[in-house]
Amino acid sequence: MDKGQRADSPAAIGDESLLSPEETLALIEAQHGKAVRSLHVDPALILGAWGVAWLVGFGAIYLAANGWLGTVLPTWVAGLIAGLLFAAATILSFGEQVRRGRGVQGPSRRLAAMYGWSWLLAFVGLFAFDLALEHQGLPSDLAPLLWTGSSLLAVGLLYLAGGMLWDDRLQYGLGVWVLVTGAASVAAGVSGNFAVLSLAGGGGFLVAAIVARVRGWRSEVAQA
Repeated sequence: MDKGQRADSPAAIGDESLLSPEETLALIEAQHGKAVRSLHVDPALILGAWGVAWLVGFGAIYLAANGWLGTVLPTWVAGLIAGLLFAAATILSFGEQVRRGRGVQGPSRRLAAMYGWSWLLAFVGLFAFDLALEHQGLPSDLAPLLWTGSSLLAVGLLYLAGGMLWDDRLQYGLGVWVLVTGAASVAAGVSGNFAVLSLAGGGGFLVAAIVARVRGWRSEVAQA
C-alpha cells in the first residue's frame, strides 16, 4: 500500500468495491438464491418419509395381525415399529417447517403457523371424538376402523386445505387420494384395512414424493 493511500480507501476495501454493475447484480442474485434455498422445504423428503412410515408401519401391523410371520413379529412389535416410524416422520416434518419459518415475517409466516396449528388441533379433537365413541360402547372390533378411518379423513381434508392455500395441485390431489384410501380402508374391514393403508396410502405418498422431486428438478433446470 502506498503511504499516501488510506486503509479505508475504495481500492483497499476489497474486491467488492471493484465490481461492475453486471457483477454486482450477479452477486445479488446468487445471495438471493442461497437465501431461498435455505428457507425451502423439500416436499419430496417429507412425503417420502411419510410414505415409508405408512408402507412399512401399516404393513407390519397387517402381517402381524394375520400371523404371517409367526412369533417373529408379534402385534406389539409391529405397533412399536409403526409408532417409531410415524414419530420419525413427524419430527422430520416439524423440523423442516421450523427451519423454513426462520427469517420469514409477515402474513406468510402467520399463514404457515396457522396451518401448522390446524394439524395439531385437528388431531386433538379427533382423539377426543374417537375416545368418546369408545367410551359410549363402540364395539372393540370397530375401533381400528374408527381410528384409522377418521385419521385419514382429517389428513385428507388438511391436505385439501393446504392445496387451496398455496395453489398446489400435488398437495390437493394427495388430499383426494387420502380421502379415497380412508374410505377404502374402512370398507375392507379389519385387518384388510391395514393392507389398504400400507399399499394405497404409503404408495400414494411415495408416488407424490417422486412427482415432487421431478417437479423440483424441472424448476431447477428452468432457473439455470
